[in-house]
Amino acid sequence: MKNYIKNQVKKSYETKQNIYNNEELLDKIEQVSKLCVKLYKANKKTLLAGNGGSAADAQHIAAEMVGRYGFDRPSLPSLALTTDTSVLTAIGNDYGYEQVFSRQLESMGQEGDLFIGISTSGNSQNIINAFKSAKEKNIKSVALVGKDGGEMAKLADYAIIVPSDITPRIQESHILIGHILCDIIEKEIFGDGVS
Repeated sequence: MKNYIKNQVKKSYETKQNIYNNEELLDKIEQVSKLCVKLYKANKKTLLAGNGGSAADAQHIAAEMVGRYGFDRPSLPSLALTTDTSVLTAIGNDYGYEQVFSRQLESMGQEGDLFIGISTSGNSQNIINAFKSAKEKNIKSVALVGKDGGEMAKLADYAIIVPSDITPRIQESHILIGHILCDIIEKEIFGDGVS
């Protein structure tokens, strides 16, 4: 069993090593980091959505922005569209599950905000519909995905595609990338910046 555990750690490490060695992917993460810093300096917000484990990642990243990541500082506006059960069930019941995020984005998203859709496959219909709503409202968008990026990568302004086909490895990398974004945003706005 210990060898199995070590192998799981190794697979996680190898996925992150592939990110580390992918200059194009690192450039995308840097671009999105700069975009986030710019929008927060303009008093805009981030909105995030995902399903299942990706919903948890959306909430995790939003919590780091609203609360704090590495040090005490003023709160930053970030909203996970996955948390209000009354809204989710009302929209799901009245309009269908495919509309649970797009409908929220229509009401709470504003031009200059950023929508981050999280999915391991990139093909979650409710997230795809949210990307379409973002485009209609001139809200910039980021697809945080894996595999080949799916439909979401085609719709997003920025596609951060984790180089893996394995769902747990993709999810582990998504939260790493989310933490990198939080760290850079916090240091660039409230700290000494990053080099």
